[in-house]
Amino acid sequence: MKTTLIIFLMFSISAAIAQTTGKEYYLLVGAYANQGKTNGIDVYKFNSQTGEFQRAQPTTILENASYLAISADKKNVYSVSESGQEKASVHAYSFDAATGKLTFLNSVSSQGDHPCYISVDKKKKFVFVGNYSGGNLLSIPLNADGSFGSNAQNIKHEGGSVNKERQDKSHVHSVVLSPDNRYLLVPDLGADKVFQYNVDVTKPQALTPAASPYTAVKSGAGPRHITFHPNGKYAYLALELVAQVAAFDFKNGKLQEKQIIALNPDFKGDMTAADIHVSPDGKFLYASNRGEANELSIYSIDKEGKLTAVGRQSVLGKTPRNFAIDPTGNFVLAANQNSNDVVIFKRDSKTGLLTPTGKKIELHKPVCLKFVEVGK
Repeated sequence: MKTTLIIFLMFSISAAIAQTTGKEYYLLVGAYANQGKTNGIDVYKFNSQTGEFQRAQPTTILENASYLAISADKKNVYSVSESGQEKASVHAYSFDAATGKLTFLNSVSSQGDHPCYISVDKKKKFVFVGNYSGGNLLSIPLNADGSFGSNAQNIKHEGGSVNKERQDKSHVHSVVLSPDNRYLLVPDLGADKVFQYNVDVTKPQALTPAASPYTAVKSGAGPRHITFHPNGKYAYLALELVAQVAAFDFKNGKLQEKQIIALNPDFKGDMTAADIHVSPDGKFLYASNRGEANELSIYSIDKEGKLTAVGRQSVLGKTPRNFAIDPTGNFVLAANQNSNDVVIFKRDSKTGLLTPTGKKIELHKPVCLKFVEVGK
């Protein structure tokens, strides 16, 4: 009887501690170079219940590590080095989910200037890279250990649009896999199109144009980042140059536009849409607004995937190039490039609204945030 009581008490105490401490994640932060300061990829531990954080590993040095991708098995991390000419490259690391340690494996040329986005397919067969200034994308095969293989597929886009300053030519701004791993969507800010590719990871060259090879958006809109609803039926596109969000139905690799909504219809200053994410519960969409606005726009999502504006939140900093929702949906973290901080907000799961926690991570030019569950 005493043994049973002791076991019960130990279980109750453990459950209480788990509820208080919450699930822990690694927060990986990619950063731009900043006047000779040490920069690269920083790894923190983040508590999903309290919003507390602590550094887990020393900085992994890499120039302009502006976008990261993490393999589904948590064993590899990939980063661009967003530079021009011979320095433009992508880097592969092994990742220890028990300690957060990154170990360099290899790197290859991005075969285009200023790589700005990287993703990895769920089966860890290929990494996809988008080059902003190069106007091209790569499909790079992976070895068994997650390192880069050879014979990358290089696809070049052509075309521009009406904004001669920003759309003089093709500018690939993201390369995003559909939730079923069958399609790659490629917003091209310069061409005012989202290109769609079939993905077949069993072939040496994984990408072929989809039956519907692209979706055009309105001239001068500047498509930047795209994200999917958890149900895979809806997609949302940040239109950088007009500070708007476009909502689409998505089926068989094809986008069907159904709504365009402004980030902030009342703001009179400079605005540019940047990052965009759906909450894990699929009920809310968030989009970052740079320029002079420096805020997150918040939308509810109805059963048809359409958006209704419910609020906006200052990021309490400058230039939210990227932000992330922690996997539990409890917190939203804004990476403010030009105020050198990551500001942490508590998220209300019922209203979608955000409340400042007073917590922030101070580091030079953070521009990409990724979460990985702490494992063994």
